[in-house]
Amino acid sequence: MTSSIAVFAQDGAPQAAAEDSGDAIIVTGTRITGMKAADSPAPIQILGADTLARTGSPDLMQSLAQQLPSIQAQAFGSDLQAHTLQMKLRGLSPNHTLILVNGKRRHGTANVSVAGGPYGGSAAPDISFILPESIEHVEVLQDGAAAQYGTDAIAGVINFIQKRADHGGSINATGGRYYDQGGKTYAIGGNIGLAPFEGAYLNIAAQKKHKGFSFRGDINPQSINYAENLGFPAVATLPGYPYTNRIIGDPHIDQTVVSYNAGYEFGEYELYSFGSYGHKKAAAYENTRNPKVIVSKAGVPFYPAGFQPQERIDETDYSFTGGFKGTLGDTTFDLASTYGKDVVEVYVYHSGNAQLYADTGFTPTTFHNGDFFNTQWSNTLDLTHQFDVGLSEPLNVAAGLEFRHETYGIRAGDPASYYGGGAQSFFGYSPNDAGTYKRDNFSQYLDISFKPTEAWLVDGAVRHEHYSDFGDTTVFKLTSRYDFSDTFALRGTASTGFRAPTLAEGGYSGLNVGPGFVGGVLPPASAAAAALGFGGLGPEKSTNFSTGIVFNPAPNFTITLDAYQITIRNRIMTSTAFSGFTGNRCPAGYLNPSTDKPNEACLPFDADLYAIYNQPAVFNAVQAALGGAIPGYVILADNGIDRNTEGGISVQSFVNGVKMRTRGIDLVMNYSTGLGDMGKLDLTFTGNYNANKVLGINALPSALYSSTANPDLTRLVDASSEVELEHSTPRFRGTFNAFWQMDKLSVNLRESYYSRVYTLETARAAGPDFKAGDLIQVPVKASFLTDLEVGYQIAEPIKISIGANNLFNKYPTERSKAYIRSVELKNGERGYSTSKYPTISPFGINGGYYYARVNVTF
Repeated sequence: MTSSIAVFAQDGAPQAAAEDSGDAIIVTGTRITGMKAADSPAPIQILGADTLARTGSPDLMQSLAQQLPSIQAQAFGSDLQAHTLQMKLRGLSPNHTLILVNGKRRHGTANVSVAGGPYGGSAAPDISFILPESIEHVEVLQDGAAAQYGTDAIAGVINFIQKRADHGGSINATGGRYYDQGGKTYAIGGNIGLAPFEGAYLNIAAQKKHKGFSFRGDINPQSINYAENLGFPAVATLPGYPYTNRIIGDPHIDQTVVSYNAGYEFGEYELYSFGSYGHKKAAAYENTRNPKVIVSKAGVPFYPAGFQPQERIDETDYSFTGGFKGTLGDTTFDLASTYGKDVVEVYVYHSGNAQLYADTGFTPTTFHNGDFFNTQWSNTLDLTHQFDVGLSEPLNVAAGLEFRHETYGIRAGDPASYYGGGAQSFFGYSPNDAGTYKRDNFSQYLDISFKPTEAWLVDGAVRHEHYSDFGDTTVFKLTSRYDFSDTFALRGTASTGFRAPTLAEGGYSGLNVGPGFVGGVLPPASAAAAALGFGGLGPEKSTNFSTGIVFNPAPNFTITLDAYQITIRNRIMTSTAFSGFTGNRCPAGYLNPSTDKPNEACLPFDADLYAIYNQPAVFNAVQAALGGAIPGYVILADNGIDRNTEGGISVQSFVNGVKMRTRGIDLVMNYSTGLGDMGKLDLTFTGNYNANKVLGINALPSALYSSTANPDLTRLVDASSEVELEHSTPRFRGTFNAFWQMDKLSVNLRESYYSRVYTLETARAAGPDFKAGDLIQVPVKASFLTDLEVGYQIAEPIKISIGANNLFNKYPTERSKAYIRSVELKNGERGYSTSKYPTISPFGINGGYYYARVNVTF
């Protein structure tokens, strides 16, 4: 059975199933039972299942991002992040948005992002394991809600409400691909409602999804050079030659998920349970390696043509909830327990271990690099009671308890994956990286809502939480709404938040040791990080303010306008990479392998730059993290490393990096009208203005060198990451949606506008007002994108639809040919193949996508 909430709604916005859309009952953002969307004191947006389906994507995250301008889906992730792309609300971290299913907290992914910028450290739930087929509607609370739901709900809450139907069902089949190359997608799924016995319901949903590789890079000059000039003609046989470096694009994904939502109602009580089980297998290309990377002692290549390694994951994700709720007199109760787990097994295919092959004459080509796991067990008791105190409506008191136990861990990979220089493209996790981290959290909340007058609603909440590793915190929220008339209301909120770092942010460890380099991430609380002065992570603290209006100037016409400000102190992110030595700035006591001269003789720069790139504290910390010694081949053996420009020791850590402020405005206008014999038309405009500003960067630990001549090179957070925090989210995004339906025909047209975004990169050639080596802006210019879908009900149960997202095949602005790419091409650098488009593009890098869908309802 299809969803009863068929069109996008904002507070009092029209819906297909109700003459007055304000009759929609919400459960997010309020503890009042039976509150209507039209009466919400906080901005909440509702998306029905049919609305999500009209995006044409079987990916739930992409469907949300296309509909809601305040949500941005990650377009591309490097390394393991390619398999678990995330979304951000209001330009903040994915960790700042609380994900609920049927009002219960969803567990996070085990695959933490170690990238810089706004996605760094993200370990939010992977919503690809939440099925569109299982959803009745989605409630998106765009307001700080830490005091109501938990101290990580800083940007807002997304609550996926599942279907409860005990009869009927649907089957959906979707297929599509990108206009230009790759991304072939198919998904088949459906749901069925059953009534196992009187008073019981069971709704089962399932989906099998496949997505193929895409490629949006360019030719690989390095492969051409090896094939035509360096005596390795076999390189020309690599798949895709000369486009051999295929890292830029979508991964290959096969995913199967099954979920259920069940309950048994008897009298005033209900026993309920819901859960899901999913399995994902995915593969992503890594940078192509040339034939000289893995050679025998006699100099014979292991791969005469070079090789194209792939990172692969085998992921299992499941979650189960059981609960009992009901009414005792004037008191409602809800007692529930939820357990969720995510396990990610990491592999490298079509690769090899160069050091192992050089030492033994043997190397595997497939490696098990290790595993990540994340678990969450939460137990909640929620109570509400109404008291008649002589006001216009009863005083509503809600209170509750929550106990949560969480674990995160890393398991070591095969010894061959981390021996010596490790597996090419992805160094395995060693026993030094492995470990398990645990945390308990106990919280209590109190929420009081009342109406001093019939037109005035006041809601206050306070929440206390105790973390076994971070101690205690108390947060507050005050919300109010005043209805001046049936057509105009004013509302506002003020709240505080406190987010403890995820266990993944605190425990992730990954040091890669290769020929000529060591790099990676140190756990913030490790001895090595402590030696650098980091000393572990502290919590983030936030304050939120918002104010807005609800205006109904005419029947079926609603306007809402909400302004907000969010300030986050000690925001957690990935630090700058700090160097033990870089390139030819060899460490003290060693000779430059290129010149056999002491380190002082190989300095092309001044002493200040030498200190920036050759910090003994970093060298010593990495040495300790590796068990007391850095392998000699890292420092002395050239292994094809050009010591004038490449190699060295460089490490990062998750840190409390910045103080940040976000200001913005959300605007929603919705109008629905009948057209007589011409059917019905629903029009919606949603706009978001969002400005992120870094107010300050925290000080560098005292153990690290702080340059007075060039402070920008020794900041805790580098300039590129700062700019991405501020400018990788569109300052303005607007979406106009028109849905027209007449008899059996329906048309959905969506026009989206994305304002300019940019990041910083190093100029490779001088420009009119900068020199080579300076940081310059790499933009994605403002763009309009058009989505179109046409559907027809060919029979009572069967509807077919065809459509296109990005109908006119719009691509992001190419990176500068004059100042970046031309030099890469001239020098024959492999990087030329991966630098065609900025991967921060808010609408992706793949161009247009067309699809067809068949829906059978019964």
